[in-house]
Amino acid sequence: MRRREFMSLSVGAAVGWPLTVRAQQPALPIVGFLRSEPLGDAMHLVAAFRAGLKEAGFTEDQNVTIELRSAEGHADRLTALVGELIHRPVAVIVANSLAAVAAATATSRVPIVFATGIDPVRDHLVTSLNHPGGNVTGVIFFAGNLAAKRLELLRQLVPKAATIAVLVKPNTPETEAERRDGLAAAQATGQQLLLFDASTEPEIATASLAASSRAKSRPIFQSCSQRSSS
Repeated sequence: MRRREFMSLSVGAAVGWPLTVRAQQPALPIVGFLRSEPLGDAMHLVAAFRAGLKEAGFTEDQNVTIELRSAEGHADRLTALVGELIHRPVAVIVANSLAAVAAATATSRVPIVFATGIDPVRDHLVTSLNHPGGNVTGVIFFAGNLAAKRLELLRQLVPKAATIAVLVKPNTPETEAERRDGLAAAQATGQQLLLFDASTEPEIATASLAASSRAKSRPIFQSCSQRSSS
């Protein structure tokens, strides 16, 4: 083989080899981070999630890819977002309560990990707490089940309070469960309970003024409006 032909073949091989190696490298596993609520209100959770992955040996863009998705408070968008993540395809979906329900409805193949304050058995996310079954598991904060206990503690702190006002962030499974349980506990004890829906700081201020004007005595505020959703 002539020298010029040999050099041409050698250079061609040297150029083509890295491209071939890159083409053969497996794609990074993808983790889908899905929320029903705005991501802007949960960046501390995103940071904690990334930190947790790093502790487990997974660093973003090095050996794992993270896809962030949010319905921005519009639950009707969740089905499409889940579809996007499945199409990627993701190796696992990490979700809050509403997002986990949407994901579990859409797929029985992709593992789903949730963080919730509701009863996942009652909401058909898992079969039981000890044996979740299927492709869904997660962490549970039974905050909604504590509404009656919180009301009891408030009554002990201020036994003469004729009225207790509760700020509730509407349309989330956790706070709707707390609303229901709180009303049941108040009815059982004969406590007057005022419920005010509030999602933003201006709404909280407006609700505070409304409660003050309606209450027969100075109200005690139990706030579940600022809870971070899982």
